[in-house]
Amino acid sequence: MRPDTSAASHRRKGAREVVNVAIMGAGSWGTTLAKVFADAGNTVALWARRPELAAAIQQTRINSDYLPDITLPPAVTATDDAADALANAAIVVFAVPSQTMRDNLTDWTPMLPADATLVSISKGVEKDTYLRMSEVIAEATGVDPARIAVLSGPNLAHEIAEEQPAATVIACPDENRSKLVQAAVATNYLRPYTNADVVGVELGGACKNVIALACGIAAGRGLGENTLATLITRGLAEITRLGEALGADPRTFAGLAGLGDLVATCTSPLSRNRSFGVRLGEGGTLEEAKKATHGQVAEGVISSNSVFQLAQTHKVEMPITQAVFAVCHRGLEVSDMVTALMGRSKKAE
Repeated sequence: MRPDTSAASHRRKGAREVVNVAIMGAGSWGTTLAKVFADAGNTVALWARRPELAAAIQQTRINSDYLPDITLPPAVTATDDAADALANAAIVVFAVPSQTMRDNLTDWTPMLPADATLVSISKGVEKDTYLRMSEVIAEATGVDPARIAVLSGPNLAHEIAEEQPAATVIACPDENRSKLVQAAVATNYLRPYTNADVVGVELGGACKNVIALACGIAAGRGLGENTLATLITRGLAEITRLGEALGADPRTFAGLAGLGDLVATCTSPLSRNRSFGVRLGEGGTLEEAKKATHGQVAEGVISSNSVFQLAQTHKVEMPITQAVFAVCHRGLEVSDMVTALMGRSKKAE
């Protein structure tokens, strides 16, 4: 059991507040953030769904499934006991896939500390409800939305785990809570910024996965940098249109959680969404693309449906998203996707 360092009773280490952080999910990004929070001087509990993975991480200090070349600091404790992980946590980070978020929250809600700041790092829109992750958390837990923050940006997990310089954004309606998370996650290699635009930050993170699939498909077909630049630029335009329709600040999409995240995900071979798209562009099926990404379906595959339906509901034109949706869910041939995008009616930019 960790000491009580809840929001009401922080300890201090020098000038920095030291808090207990619970990371609920031991994938690559959750594990990376466990390292970041620990490097920032906090105590961290990393919850893994599989007992054998939690035991291995605790014994070896390495998550061999996701970050086999990264050693975790001593301040990280791995466990498969959710109640133990959540006990006395001032910050709770939800690091599970977007489509399993609600089911996990059903189990975790009774264990959540009363005043903890809840942070979503999952980038997606829930299928069927078309809710953003902060909305899913608020609905599933019943907590005040002001307690819910989102963290997003150009954050390829392995690069940050290697301590390559990067920046991220923490968005929350409560400025004090966003500053709490900002202070707790700031290191000499990760620079966090705060933002009040939760809608824009979340949509940027969810929608960029869909555009990254399109960029991967283009790369898989041997198309070059002009095509990539076109997809990124026009992709940003349609993400911004959807954001404005939902009340986001359009300036958010020119920042780290918009353009920054979009460029990183669309161009890096470390991006699972781009890699998944490359396999589709090479002629592979969805199942073959899944095998090529270590048995994992890219988030953008599911989000292409959710985001497209959300756009339809709000009468927002998103042609790239629609094309990716058609490839992933309606059997459209990749060659026909390119033809459809290039054959759209001429218009002013």
